Parts: sequence; C-alpha cells; structure tokens
Amino acid sequence: MSNDTYDIVVLGGGSGGYACALRAVELGKSVLLIEKDKLGGTCLNRGCIPTKALLHAAEVADQTREAATFGIKARFDGIDLPGVHAYKDKVVTTTVKGLTGLIKSKGITIVDGEGRVTGPTQVTVGDTTYEGRHIVLATGSVPKSLPGLEIDGDRVISSDHALTLDRIPQSVVVLGGGVIGVEFASVWRSFGAEVTIVEALPHLLPLEEESSSKRLERAFRKRGIKFELGVRYESVKHTDSGVIVTLEGGKSLDADLMLVAVGRGPVSDGLGLEEVGVETERGFVKVDEYCRTNVETISAVGDLIPTLQLAHVGFAEGILVAERLGGLDPAPIDYDGVPRITYSEPEVASVGITSATAEERGLETASFTYDLAGNPRSKILGTQGEVKVIAQKDGPVLGIHMVGSRVGELITEGQLIYNWEALPSEVAQLIHPHPTQSEAIGEAHLALAGKPLHVHG
Repeated sequence: MSNDTYDIVVLGGGSGGYACALRAVELGKSVLLIEKDKLGGTCLNRGCIPTKALLHAAEVADQTREAATFGIKARFDGIDLPGVHAYKDKVVTTTVKGLTGLIKSKGITIVDGEGRVTGPTQVTVGDTTYEGRHIVLATGSVPKSLPGLEIDGDRVISSDHALTLDRIPQSVVVLGGGVIGVEFASVWRSFGAEVTIVEALPHLLPLEEESSSKRLERAFRKRGIKFELGVRYESVKHTDSGVIVTLEGGKSLDADLMLVAVGRGPVSDGLGLEEVGVETERGFVKVDEYCRTNVETISAVGDLIPTLQLAHVGFAEGILVAERLGGLDPAPIDYDGVPRITYSEPEVASVGITSATAEERGLETASFTYDLAGNPRSKILGTQGEVKVIAQKDGPVLGIHMVGSRVGELITEGQLIYNWEALPSEVAQLIHPHPTQSEAIGEAHLALAGKPLHVHG
C-alpha cells in the first residue's frame, strides 16, 4: 500500500486522462497518473497523430504526381515506406517526449503499469494500492471487430496494424466507411493500392450531412476508390496470396488484405468496475452530463464513455472533471458544438447538426451551399468541394458542413459561428481575407442573409 493519499488518481494517460491531470494540478490538486503504455494514449501513439502524418505523406505523393499541372518538373519514383514510417514515428516520439516532460514538470506522479479499481477510492497496480479521494477513469478504447471475424494482424488487420504495415498492399478491402476506414482508403490509394470500401449503411461517413457524403463519394470515384454501399459483410477466407471477402447477396472481392474499421470499443473489461458497482452499458461507463458515474468518488472521461470518440472531446471532458473537483462550476459540454474532421483527400469537416437531425428535432431551416468552384484559392489548390450552411428559419446557424482540401483548418470559424449562436446576417458583416478558402464561409452566409456576392443566379 502506498502511504500517500492523492486528491485524484487518474487511470489512463491518454487525451482525457492527462488533460484532467494537468488542469487538476493547476487548481492545486495532488494527482497520480497511471498509464500501462505510453503517455498520449491512442490519439498520439496509434491514432490521430500517426494517421495524419501518413495522410500528409500521401498528399505529398499526389502533389508530386500532379506537379506538371502547376508547371513544375518532378518525377514520382514511388513510396519509400521505411522513410514514411521514420517521418511518422519522429513526429510521434518527439510529441510523446514533449508531453511526458510537460506532465513531469507539473509535479504529477506517474506510475507505469496496469491499474485496477479495487475500491471506491483505491486503484491497485501490481502489488501496490494507491488511495485517491477521487478516481478518474480514462482507459480509452481499442479497435473493434464483428462477431466471428478474427483480426489476425497479417491478412485481416485493424488500424493499429495498418499504422505499422511493412508493405504497401496492391489491393485492400476496407470494412467500414466511417472516419478511420475513409482515411486509410485515402492513404493507400495515394500510395498506389486498389481500394474498395464496404459500408453497410447507404453512404460513406454516414454521420455527416448527406450532401457532404455524396460529395466525398464523387471525389473518391474520381480517384479510383471503389465502394460497396448499403451492403453487409458476410465472411472472409484466406487464399494463397490474400483474402476473399464475401458480401451479403454473394458478391466477392479479392484483395491482399482486409482492414477492419468498424469502430472502437471501450477498454472496461477487467478494471474491477463491477466489484465497486460502477454501472456500464455495452462496456461503456454510464455518466451524467458532468462525467460523474453512479459511484460518488468515481468519474469517467474519453472513449470509455458513450460520447464522441475524439481526442478533443477527451481533453474537454478531462478539464470539465478537473474543474468540478477543483470547486469551479463548469458548464456541461454541448456535443453538437464539437468540430469533426475526416482528414482524407478531400477533407470533410463539420460542426453543429445535420439537416436530418434538424428535421428530427422539428426545426424549420434554411440552407445554402456554396461551391468551391467559385473560390479562387480553391482553384489555385486544385480542389473541389463545398461549404453548406444550415440555419434556423429567421434564427441562428445550426450547422456548417464542408468538403475540400484543407477544410479541416476552416472548421474552427464554423465552431465559433455555431457555438455563439450567430445569425447569418451577423456573419455576413464580417470581412473574410481574399484570396482564402475561408471566403467560402463568408459567401455562404452572405447568400443566407439575402445578399449573395460571388454566386450565380
């Protein structure tokens, strides 16, 4: 038993856990942080950061191939995969190092090892039990599979394996057309693979505005990425050289490998939650809007709870819990107001609600879609796409939905517009710099405010 009692014991050093720890020490709390792997969790080590590095390498490959379009003489000689991995790993390792230094410099005690909750105020790692006035569960998530579908790490792989793959497959079947599936499909296509995405729902990125999904599908078709939509996976069989994937209805696809990208499941098994009475549902820990579990001394954040599985949501939930425990009065998170980005080529970004959600909520809306074809900066970049703004009839902006290269960097303005409940007429008064892609946001609001500028009839 450790003799010290900490104000807060955080189980898990990913986005939610370390953000909670950092904010809590700022508020004068003593914090112990337990992590069994590397600090930074999934996002930094096996998620957002390495995948975006791969996507940037993929963008460079495409730009090299297309150099002649811009009057530049360059030759594309292929992908040096060890070089790509070295670049990606350097980004990750330097960021982990910086984060570890930051956490240590704040006086947070770090324990390496696998923790288990052994009482309402106790977490045990190996033979040592640590006492905390409050416990914050932040154990994250891992790639999921489907019943009866075994991920072997060789021919049938998860996103974890995809990040360290030592070869570029000639052909891939991507099972799942959500964010992870779409991003890897984009990378592999840029690296020269034949890619087919299989998605049971009618569209890629089924949670996005339907027009954004259709726009992405059009762009992917142009890039030679194939997809089977509205059809379920049935089985996979190993062959001499790869896999045969069979879909419902009998269609089969041959490929070198299959990526299973059907979502991520919470890491809650074996944590001792049942023993201390923490309520879970389908493995997720149940919490209220302040991230409190049904056990007074235990909170939970990040991918472990059934909110949006995004690193920036983890940060926000961690900070919320730290501020609540620090005696402040933080407001609950409006999850509609969280920006969401898919970093494929083209990118898809959104904030607020979709037309379908607005309809479900009985809201009367007006919307305008501005095509990036009218935006000179997008022409310079050679990208196509759109900005769609949905507003309540005679009311504030409810949703901003974008498709195009680099639009992920634009969604921050959309976040301010949505979260400050701006009216289209208010945004229309703001002057956007020319030439930038941000003008497309300005143009869409000008049109919604009844004073369109660069818009055809």
